[in-house]
Amino acid sequence: MKKETWTTRIIFALFRIIPPGVRKIVFKALMMLFYQFSGEHRLIVLNNLARSFPEKDMTELTRIARDCYRNLGIVVAEFFDIISMTRENVSDWLEFEGRDAYLKAREKNRGILFFTGHFGNWEIAAAAFALLCQPINIIYRSLDDPVLGGIVDKVRSHTGNKLIPKGGAARKIIRLLAENESIGILVDQNVSWREGVFVDFFGRPASTTKGLAALALQTGAPVLPGFIFRMKNGRYRLVIGPEVEISRTGDYERDIFENTQRFTKIVEYNVRKYPEQWFWLHQRWKTKMSQVR
Repeated sequence: MKKETWTTRIIFALFRIIPPGVRKIVFKALMMLFYQFSGEHRLIVLNNLARSFPEKDMTELTRIARDCYRNLGIVVAEFFDIISMTRENVSDWLEFEGRDAYLKAREKNRGILFFTGHFGNWEIAAAAFALLCQPINIIYRSLDDPVLGGIVDKVRSHTGNKLIPKGGAARKIIRLLAENESIGILVDQNVSWREGVFVDFFGRPASTTKGLAALALQTGAPVLPGFIFRMKNGRYRLVIGPEVEISRTGDYERDIFENTQRFTKIVEYNVRKYPEQWFWLHQRWKTKMSQVR
């Protein structure tokens, strides 16, 4: 983790002066202003929703879009409180399902590959899991802004999780899995055609990281989905799903495709259940198959 700066400390102190309830109101209001005045981003969200849910009318799509922005406001507001999460109070934040699936995978002594998406409050999920089960190694993209990067690193490592910058970390990940450690990977973002494989996501080909499938095939580590859902009372439900069956036909490219498709369908299943809790602002289908050379 980067050394904490005085700037980071001051920012946290200032935000934490504001009561959590007030902070949520403020950030939700700011996100709604962003929704109203940033036409480009609003159109991205509505276009993504319209093409993903052709059966829904514009009234329903607009409601989901607005709720998506509110959800992001809550994620930002809660971010500054994660450093107060402890083993003693984690149950105040959420309820946990799936411990048996985790323990069963842990017994294989091959490490665990967890995958999730930008869903619910994914930052709370990672922090809570470290306290409820074990710290994990999170694969992430380093932020360009050093101040923002310091804030994010402080929160993500607060409960014991370790951060592994994306790119060139394959050997380290394989070693950690051999030591029965856990790796956390976000698999719901667009990647370049060089990094990914095109699989179906909401009826459209989406370039998706093939790293998770490659690691599963190479190491034999069990792959488990983990998703966190915000409930109506404001608390969360963190669910670790059963181990995902890995296809091993001997045809490497086919196995990469089929397993990546399997992971992506699990992401889609959860997004369909709670569409307002996913990050629709992301240009998930930006990379086109026509760009492949």
